[in-house]
Amino acid sequence: MIDLTIVDALKKLKSREISATELTRAHLNRIEKFGAELNCYITVTPERALADAAAADERYANGTPRVLDGIPIAMKDLFATRGIRTTAASRMLENFIPEYESTISQKYIDAGTVLLGKANLDEFAMGTFSKTSYFGAPVSPWQRTRKLTAGGSSGGTTSAVAGGLAMGGTGTDTGGSIRFPASITGLVGVKPTYGLCSRWGCVAFASSLDTPGPIARTVDDAALLLSIMAGHDDKDSTSAPNQNFHVSGELEPILGTGKKLRVGIIKEFQNVEISPDMKRIFDARINDLKSNGAEIVQVSIPNILDALAAYYIIAPAEASSNLARYDGMRYGLRVDGDDLIDTYKKTRAAGFGDEVKRRMIIGTAVLSSESYDVYFMQAARVRRLIANAFARAFEQCDLIVCPAGAGTAMPLDSDLSPLEYYALDLFTVAMNLAGVPAVSTPAGMAENGLPLGMQVVGRRFDDLRVLQLAKHIQQFSGVDNRPTKIMGE
Repeated sequence: MIDLTIVDALKKLKSREISATELTRAHLNRIEKFGAELNCYITVTPERALADAAAADERYANGTPRVLDGIPIAMKDLFATRGIRTTAASRMLENFIPEYESTISQKYIDAGTVLLGKANLDEFAMGTFSKTSYFGAPVSPWQRTRKLTAGGSSGGTTSAVAGGLAMGGTGTDTGGSIRFPASITGLVGVKPTYGLCSRWGCVAFASSLDTPGPIARTVDDAALLLSIMAGHDDKDSTSAPNQNFHVSGELEPILGTGKKLRVGIIKEFQNVEISPDMKRIFDARINDLKSNGAEIVQVSIPNILDALAAYYIIAPAEASSNLARYDGMRYGLRVDGDDLIDTYKKTRAAGFGDEVKRRMIIGTAVLSSESYDVYFMQAARVRRLIANAFARAFEQCDLIVCPAGAGTAMPLDSDLSPLEYYALDLFTVAMNLAGVPAVSTPAGMAENGLPLGMQVVGRRFDDLRVLQLAKHIQQFSGVDNRPTKIMGE
């Protein structure tokens, strides 16, 4: 059962070939066997999972199944779950139990999914390897003889899904935190159009960039999960009105239909250094697209290489504001001091990790009266230039493809400086700044036996076509991402 896709599992559940309880127990057994090794969950919820599964089985028996009834999922521990610890992988919220449910997790409940647990992540979603987690880093299930990163910040979800400890799950993408970990774990990671999925009840990092999205093994599975997540939410002021996303089955092909499809390649990325494997695989997939009728065109996003600098001004600035609420007064960690100000200082010093502190300091500095115009406003102008450049590029093409990262997963103990970690986001941050949809999909295997991913990028709210082209690329790749193939039974 571990190797079933969500699409296939739903067919077997509806035909009563398997039960939701059997499917859930298979994944709970997998968690018991590999959970400690992969460290992909912060909190496992077996009682809740079995109760969810029993309720799903009852609905199947009554002929009233829900859209994703009985599908076991991992919920990134950034989404508030009523009565279940929600930590954001931080000491600050180590024992925080919400009395409310996030919009996204509620939608998963309403769809009938089974909650296996809360997935590990970088602290407050700030990081690239999930190494900043207070609970230790999750590990990639690929090549278990050495500990490889599962990526970040959604590394717990990608580790769980790739290892067969969940069938799918949620992530958030602020600068690549869904797409990068998906690309190095052989999965599909979707950063929807900003505003398509509600952020209400999701612990905030950078409010104008944070984008909830699904992670799954196939594009069809990811599309089903996105159908559940998408939709307007009155509780979220940044939620897009009159926008939705819906698929009811497997995605229709976009190539070979007789309709012309123009696929763009970003000129400015062509001189960026990537691994020989990534170049070989990228070129092979471009040839596949050509062979199947796509017209390949070169497009220019002139300021895209400035996106990294702009992002690491805007995101820390928003983080500085968002994390000001953690002061030990209302919830979370409290370390008493000699007076109110001393309590603030001691609580925040003890509650936040080094990376979170670093970004808050940067953000506070660029928002100061002396630096606001010099740094923050300049970054905002670059952001607008990038968004406008994407809009012009889509006048010349229908979709854009590019690498999701420069190479394969790196060892967790890689000795990189903060700036070197930040540079790993080069291929992903621009899409967050522009608010456009982007999907990372398996593209091929490197010579070292690890997967590599490519991105498909589209116009705002053109999420369906982005996924349709991503499905073709996944099919061309031939990547076998079955958990038993990766880890064994």
